[in-house]
Amino acid sequence: MGDKNDDTGGTNQPQKKEKKNKEEEELRNGKFVFPNGDTYDGQFKFNKCGAVVRQGEGKHTSLDGMTYSGEWCKDRMHGRGRLVFPSGDVYEGQFKKNEFMGKGRYKWTNGCVYTGDFHTNKLQGEGEFCDEKQQDWIGTFHDSSAPGLRFKLNM
Repeated sequence: MGDKNDDTGGTNQPQKKEKKNKEEEELRNGKFVFPNGDTYDGQFKFNKCGAVVRQGEGKHTSLDGMTYSGEWCKDRMHGRGRLVFPSGDVYEGQFKKNEFMGKGRYKWTNGCVYTGDFHTNKLQGEGEFCDEKQQDWIGTFHDSSAPGLRFKLNM
């Protein structure tokens, strides 16, 4: 048995020193203009080479007008966010490694709206589609097809 006075709890095993993991480093806030003209305003870290890595909450605006506001992880859109395309189309929902993944809502400029499941940037799973005539359709979506789609009668 270990000595009652040692600080290892009597196990005679060396205690693990708490070491600050790179992922646990404190986030900073700032505004950046990237070499291509894109801007970023939000939380970030520096990687081991000294480059800015978007991490936490922030807003990125590309030179062509695309805007993402939301959560970042390891310099990728990851978590909850809103992406506005130059065309005016808008996606709001879950992102995973820069892709629409999980629950979300996509609104096209023509008035059509899809609310439901996404997988790798595609309509995939249960959802509801409202067309340009404001008619609602529900069912299971598989990218651009939806076999068995049902008209939702609003009375």
